[in-house]
Amino acid sequence: MIRVLVAEDQSAVRAGLVLILGSAPDIEVAGEAADGERAVELARRLRPDVVLMDVQMPVLDGVSATRRIVAEELADVLVLTTFDLDEYVFGALRAGAAGFLLKHAEARELLEAVRTVARGEGVVAPAVTRRLIAEFAAGAVPDRGTAADPAVLEDLTRREREVLGCVGEGLSNAEIAGRLDMAEGTVKTHVSRLLAKLGLRSRVQAAVLARELGL
Repeated sequence: MIRVLVAEDQSAVRAGLVLILGSAPDIEVAGEAADGERAVELARRLRPDVVLMDVQMPVLDGVSATRRIVAEELADVLVLTTFDLDEYVFGALRAGAAGFLLKHAEARELLEAVRTVARGEGVVAPAVTRRLIAEFAAGAVPDRGTAADPAVLEDLTRREREVLGCVGEGLSNAEIAGRLDMAEGTVKTHVSRLLAKLGLRSRVQAAVLARELGL
């Protein structure tokens, strides 16, 4: 069972999310939080697999709550947002969120996103991710922070750098496999290894890093 903590301040929206998650035979709602501080407290106590986090939360905002949860390695965080490219999304990814999902996503997309994050892949809404990366590359995403140091790539093999460059374009594992003439399983292994070497929590963070480095 995938245990999920739902953190959403609007009771009606939270109830809807709980209903959708509860309809899946492999997902269990471990708890509910109406503010960011409570979400962190419950994550510490319940140790869910995934925290479904609204990015705009009272008491403690979703970005700060995500940062605490990730820093303490309490769970993987899937961020919910109304707007696909608002300033909070990039901050959440910087904070270590495994991915993000739009609130108007269909029930099927929500369930699959939770399962994907629970598997540790962090691949959520590829089309939206590509748009985020494109906006980042164009300088449209605020709070870009300090430029990445190219030295971080020194521990990567040539093939891992090639895969990282493809991730930076928003390509899926299947698309990377086709471009680099590799098995899809091998691509997945390379992605996992480069994330570990770079100390990154998600594929989206790797994509942003790749764009920062001009790969």
